[in-house]
Amino acid sequence: MDARIDGKAIIITGAARGIGAAIARQAAASGAQLLLTDRDGPALEQIARELAAGGAASHAADLTDRAAPGSIAGACIARFGRIDGLVNAAGLTDRASFLDGTQATWDRLFDVNTRAPFFLMQAAITDMRARGAGGTIVNIQSVNAHCGAPDLAIYSATKGALQTLTRNAAHAHMAERIRVNGINLGWAATESEDHMQSVVLGKGPAWRTEAEKTMPLGRLITPVEAARLAVYLLSDASAPMSGASIDLEQKVPGAPG
Repeated sequence: MDARIDGKAIIITGAARGIGAAIARQAAASGAQLLLTDRDGPALEQIARELAAGGAASHAADLTDRAAPGSIAGACIARFGRIDGLVNAAGLTDRASFLDGTQATWDRLFDVNTRAPFFLMQAAITDMRARGAGGTIVNIQSVNAHCGAPDLAIYSATKGALQTLTRNAAHAHMAERIRVNGINLGWAATESEDHMQSVVLGKGPAWRTEAEKTMPLGRLITPVEAARLAVYLLSDASAPMSGASIDLEQKVPGAPG
């Protein structure tokens, strides 16, 4: 099935690298016009230049800034005249458990992983409703929303909240043909995860080799696999699906072992 999004004006957050960048490339290949955003301006400009021929533009923003969702939505409307789709791919994975979590970590993770996606969804839905045009939203969530490891307590809470917001928005706006779905992403091989594991957690450059030995497929999920699913959910090929949170993971929740 060919998932095309030709001519759709789509915002993608966290687009400078990893999952967001992979989605940007897949969306551009599928015909979309893109407003790419990330806090890393130079890296964002690089991918925007790579995809400029397909109609990609960039808008650097830090999602901890309360004004960021409005400025991002405004940039998309100024460039393309509308918002047809939104992918909330940006996210922080800072470790914090019930024993060492701080209010600062709580605020930072909820700012980026939950608050900013909520207000970006609000802006996109407002534009879609005003035009009576419908649209699609995809939230990059996490399998940790089901529970999460002890050191991911706050992170898991942010993704659990985003999963609930995904369903709430889908329910509230189904009749307006605004579809909202999420991807509960499993352990993926991204630049950010490599830095987290090898540097922050001190596991060194061999961490991935050891991690992949524990996985059923002998590898981690790739950004391209997440991107293919995201673009499918953005496209009419996935209609009328809405309110779904799809586990893109190698281990089935609830299965023994």
